[in-house]
Parts: sequence; structure tokens; C-alpha cells
Amino acid sequence: MSGSVERRPVRDGQAAAAAVAQAFREERAAVLATLIRHVGDFQLAEDAVQDAFASAITAWQRDGVPAKPGAWITVVARRRAIDRLRRDRSLSDRAERLADLLRLDAPEQSEMIEEGAIGDDRLRLIFTCCHPALEQSARVALTLRTLGGLTTGEIARAFLVAEPTMGKRIVRAKRKIADAHIPYRVPADEELPERLRGVLRVLYLIFNEGYSATEGEQLVRGELCSEAIRLGLLLAKLMPDEPEVWGLLGLMLLHDARRGARVDANGHYVQLDEQDRAQWDEARIGEGMHALERSIRLRRPGEYQLQAAITALHVQGSNTAGTDWKQIAELYGALAKLDPSPVVELNRAAAVGFADGPQAGLELLEPLLRDPALARYQPMHATHAELLRRAGDRERAVQAYEAAIALSANAVERRELERRLRGLSAG
Repeated sequence: MSGSVERRPVRDGQAAAAAVAQAFREERAAVLATLIRHVGDFQLAEDAVQDAFASAITAWQRDGVPAKPGAWITVVARRRAIDRLRRDRSLSDRAERLADLLRLDAPEQSEMIEEGAIGDDRLRLIFTCCHPALEQSARVALTLRTLGGLTTGEIARAFLVAEPTMGKRIVRAKRKIADAHIPYRVPADEELPERLRGVLRVLYLIFNEGYSATEGEQLVRGELCSEAIRLGLLLAKLMPDEPEVWGLLGLMLLHDARRGARVDANGHYVQLDEQDRAQWDEARIGEGMHALERSIRLRRPGEYQLQAAITALHVQGSNTAGTDWKQIAELYGALAKLDPSPVVELNRAAAVGFADGPQAGLELLEPLLRDPALARYQPMHATHAELLRRAGDRERAVQAYEAAIALSANAVERRELERRLRGLSAG
């Protein structure tokens, strides 16, 4: 690097390592996105960026932390990519790639990092990782790996699969991008609405798995919640005029504000109306309401905005009795028109059960009980059990609770359902 780059001296290896760790969190995705554009290869770019961060620990301890860590990492990663290309003689377009990289590495180019180009690169990376040609599980894993910087082991543990299995999933996704020649670009205007919906779906799935883990001993996986919100904030910065981006961000923030109150000190489930509201994060609630309001001002309603509005009503209600269930039921009705699905209808039935009584909720639930797609959907059986319990139909409620328990793969949820069943049996 040029000797003219301003540096901040560090005293020891620990301080240098801390500076590298901060740069990794803040700069890695942007650097990787730019390098992928430069080299045209996910794996080569990722390896080169990893090399650059490894080099930074020694270099920054010796020379001081550069004033622009991201620019330093970008230049060094590009040079590491050049070194790797020089050694790899198996690529048919090796000479062409090398020529492009050497041109970019010329002295007059090496320090030029344009903010607008960095933003475009990150958008390209988001849309490439979430491309519809990839399987949904691969989109989630690749997004967490490339944009989130999570290790393969961390992603595997979060989704309770073996690390080699997750590694193969990520490798297959990268290979599919290369073999199918998936373009590294932001979709054209006519493609954007559908493609953006796919991106938002990936972030939504990441957050949901963090907020209510499908399997395992923990109800909440905070690292996934935090990562989904971080990616949501990045997307809102890059696409500030998209209301559904703000709607999803508001939805995640409002849910996340209650994360710490969802289990007690012993790890037991705490239902919403029994949560200690002093444990809710008021600042995060404010951020979520601000994001929701911003989405509404853009005047293009969408499914995430409606879900965020429903969540806001839950947050604003003092307890179950003080919650505006009629408005929540109406919002679920509006959501069913935008995004027709059995799950939306299930939630509407639950809301109507509170607004107009359990019998009204059971009437809406009845056709869903005959839907084969929901036969093994645990929340439907749990909702059915609650409505039956409140309606006084103890015998059928016991059967519904037993069905929900049998389908519960998460230990915290299963223990809570077992507790409710015991209470019902005790009369």
C-alpha cells in the first residue's frame, strides 16, 4: 500500500486484531461484492478477501490501521486474487481475468473506491445470492455466508444441520451461479418487484428461524435475528424508496424488541400477555414504528407492511383484553387478499377467536383442518387446541394438544404445550 495513506498507530496485536474484527463486520460484504464484480467468481473472491483479512492482522500491527480500512482490504484482496490466478492454470479465461485485475491494480486506480459503485455492488450481491434459480435453503445459506460473514459452522449450527452438509449446500449454490451463468446485476425494472419479493422472503425466513427456532433446545437464536435486521437495514439504505423493504424492517424490529421477554430465567416459554414489558426494548420499538410509518408514507401497501401493522397493534395493547383484535382480524383479511395462504387464514381465525369469541374462530378454522397442506403444521393444531379450550370443549382440546405436541420439534414450545395440556387435564 502507498506510504501516503494516513494510519492510526496501534500498540499491540490485540488492538490490531480488534481493528481487523471491526473491519470484517463493517466492510467485508462491500469488499466481497466489489471483488466478485472484478474477478467474476464467488469462490476466488471469497478466498482472496479471506487472505486479505489474514494479512491485515500483521500489517496493521506493524504499520498502523489505515484511515480507510475497506479500501486497504479491497486493494490487498485484489492482489491476492491476482496471485491466485497466476497460480491457477486451469481456467480458460485466466489471461483475460488477469489483464482486467492488473488494469484495476494500476497505481492511478488502486485507491479509487467510489461509494456509489460500492452500493451497486452490494445490491448485485444481494440479488445474486437470492436468485430464484437457487433453492430456497441455498439462498438463505449463501446470503448468510457472503453478506453476513457467518462461517459455515455457524450457519450449520443455527439451522441444526451437520457442517459438511451446510458446506456442500453453499458450494452447490456457488457452482450453480457459475454453471448457469446467473448474471451479477440488479434486476431490470420489469423484473424488480418479483425479484425483490424473493430477497425479502429470504430475510424474513432468516429472522423467523431466529425468532422462533423450528427445532432444538432454544426458542430464540438471537444471532439470526440480529443478522436479518442488519441485512434489512442495509437493504433499506440501498433501496430507500421501496415500501416493502421498510415494512419488513419494521416487522422485524417490532418483533425483536420483545425477544428478551419470550422466555423466563429458566428457559420456559412466556406468552405475550404474560411477558414483562419492562424487558421490551423501547428504543427498538421506536425504530420499528418509524420504519412502519416510513413505509406507509410511500403509499404502496404490501404484505410486510400489513404484518408490521398487526405487530404494532400487539405492541400497543396493554394485554390480551386491551388489544384491538377486531382491527387485527381486519388486517389479516386485507393480508389474505394480497397474499392468500392457509397460514394467513389460520392467523385470521385466531384473531377472530379473540375479537368475536372462540366459536367464531373455530368456524373459520374448520376448513383449514381439512387442508392436507396443514395436516402436519404444528401451529394449526396448537391454535385449534386453544380455541377448543376457550370454547369449553375439553375432550377435543386434549386431542388437539396431543397432535400439536407430537409435531413440536422445538423443546421450549413442546414443554409449554405439555404444560397447557396438564392444566387442561387437571380441570
